Amino acid sequence: MDTAPPRDSGPLTFRDATEDDVAALVRLVESAYRGDSSRAGWTTEADILQGQRTDTEGVREIMAAESGRLLVVERDGTPVACCQLEHRGDAAYFGMFAVRPELQGAGLGKVVIAEAERAVVESWGVREMHMTVITARAELIAWYERRGYRRTGQLTPFPYGDERFGVPQRADLAFELLVKELRAPLTPGYAVKRPARRISG
Repeated sequence: MDTAPPRDSGPLTFRDATEDDVAALVRLVESAYRGDSSRAGWTTEADILQGQRTDTEGVREIMAAESGRLLVVERDGTPVACCQLEHRGDAAYFGMFAVRPELQGAGLGKVVIAEAERAVVESWGVREMHMTVITARAELIAWYERRGYRRTGQLTPFPYGDERFGVPQRADLAFELLVKELRAPLTPGYAVKRPARRISG
């Protein structure tokens, strides 16, 4: 079902991405994290990373994964957010989360992550949601902690030298694993429009 989003600004629709969405999703992710446009929101990485955040190949790779899906969140037919969900055993991985910069801070991100959590429990019966966040993003980590995620202290080095992930502007970047225990949803969420193929895993 569709339901009213924060601040009564129009209904949201969740659906799986298709090939027709690729270019728009690249623009969405780039606008949320890179360059001057990203400074309109608070999730910008412009001060610590330059270069690209993703590209068409990266988006298509996520869409093609048999163990996952790429959700598009639309309002009035326009993508306003997206996120990656991947089934990894007893857990799901949450990634490529982006909200249009001018819509950040209005509660949309909370709606998207709550629906993502509900969807992975319903679809895959997982017990945890995992994500990795750059440790330098203290404000972003704090936001996830308020959503119930906990820091694990498990670090992964940033892939310096691989410009697919951006061009670092400092030498101390690393990813930290955040984890949240999930429970079965008490109420139904949004109806997610899916393609014909069945996702298993």
